[in-house]
Amino acid sequence: MGKTGYNFTFGMVLTIIMAALIVLGFFWTPYDTEAMQGSVKLNAPSLLHIFGTDQFGRDIFSRVLAGAGSTFSIAAGTILIGGGIGIIVGAVTGYFGGWLDEALMRVNDAVAAFPSVLLALVIITVWGTGKYKVMLALGIAFIPSFARIVRGEFMRCREADYVTSARLIGVSAPRILFVHILPNILPALLSALMIGFNNAVLAEAGLSYLGIGVQPPDASLGRMLSESQTYLASGPWCAVFPGLFLVLMVLGAGMLGEGILDRFGGGRS
Repeated sequence: MGKTGYNFTFGMVLTIIMAALIVLGFFWTPYDTEAMQGSVKLNAPSLLHIFGTDQFGRDIFSRVLAGAGSTFSIAAGTILIGGGIGIIVGAVTGYFGGWLDEALMRVNDAVAAFPSVLLALVIITVWGTGKYKVMLALGIAFIPSFARIVRGEFMRCREADYVTSARLIGVSAPRILFVHILPNILPALLSALMIGFNNAVLAEAGLSYLGIGVQPPDASLGRMLSESQTYLASGPWCAVFPGLFLVLMVLGAGMLGEGILDRFGGGRS
């Protein structure tokens, strides 16, 4: 199996496993994620607590499942907002060009001039913290990157033979955009969405680590890492398992995105 097949297969398997655990966490956890037990503070992994317990006696496995669910929800919402708006902007500007392209891309470039996490920080400072505010802030910050990628793909495809033929027979512009061109750029788009998901996961974890992302009592992988740094010597498992889960989420999605792009040629025909 070549590198392309390895990336795609391993990324798919790892992503499915992580997705299954996240879905499980939405419906079931072994313990209440906020249940504190003073008698089992900082207990090492055991049959009763397979990931151990934290400084408050809370079950780490339960909190990792719940925290991964929060991280996934915010990352997915970020992609829906940023990707949804970015795809529309990129499709319209890339296909029509002209003054509309110039106007929208200048706005896009102005927003893109700020690093996405920094822009999200500014928005959160204005709107306040909270799960949905973080999702909206990151979604807005991610619009320029998606718009730029989609614009490039639509510019490449707008003079293709199948698009020219569709115009000649009177097919409407929206149908050309989203029925004729969009399916032909799906591999590149899916790869961009997977990379965007990775970036959203890391951005949410970073914001929660700083204390301005997901707020208690909701669990978050980033907040768990922040809370565990004081106990790295006495309870390293408090950081190891949330960190490992975060790494595996990002690794699976990243390898799957790269595998899709390599295997299907980025939608080029």
